[in-house]
Amino acid sequence: MTAPPRNPFPTVDIIIELGDDRIVLVERKNPPRGWALPGGFVDYGESLEQAAVREAAEETGLAVRLVEQFHAYSDPQRDPRHHTLSVVYIATADGEPRAGDDAALARAFSLDALPVLVFDHGRILADYARSKASGERGRFTIEPG
Repeated sequence: MTAPPRNPFPTVDIIIELGDDRIVLVERKNPPRGWALPGGFVDYGESLEQAAVREAAEETGLAVRLVEQFHAYSDPQRDPRHHTLSVVYIATADGEPRAGDDAALARAFSLDALPVLVFDHGRILADYARSKASGERGRFTIEPG
C-alpha cells in the first residue's frame, strides 16, 4: 500500500510598511524564538489574502491593507519544524504595532537596523530591499474589494 502524499504546509508572511519607512516585525513566543515577519498558517477554507490580513491583526494589532503579493518561498529547510511554502505579501498600516497571539513583542524597524531574523526572513527582506531599490515592484498588485 502506498503512503498518502505529503505536501508542504501553506503559510503567509506579511511585510507591513508603516508610513515612515519602517516595517513591522514580531518577536516569537514559541520556538523557533527570535524576530520574524508577522505570519502563519493558512486555515482551511481561507484564502491566502484572508490569512495574511488575519495573521497581521492577530500578531500586531494592525488592520493592514494588502498592496502586493510579493514572492513565494518554498525551500524545504526554511522552517525547522516542517516543510512550509510561504506566500509573502506587502501591506501598509497606520499606527504602532502591539503584540498579540503568539507574538511576545511587536516593533517597527528601519531596513538598515534589523535584528537577527529566524526562518528565511532575512532573505525575504533582502529581496524586498532590492526590489524596492530597483523599483521592480507591482507585478501582482491587490485590488481593493
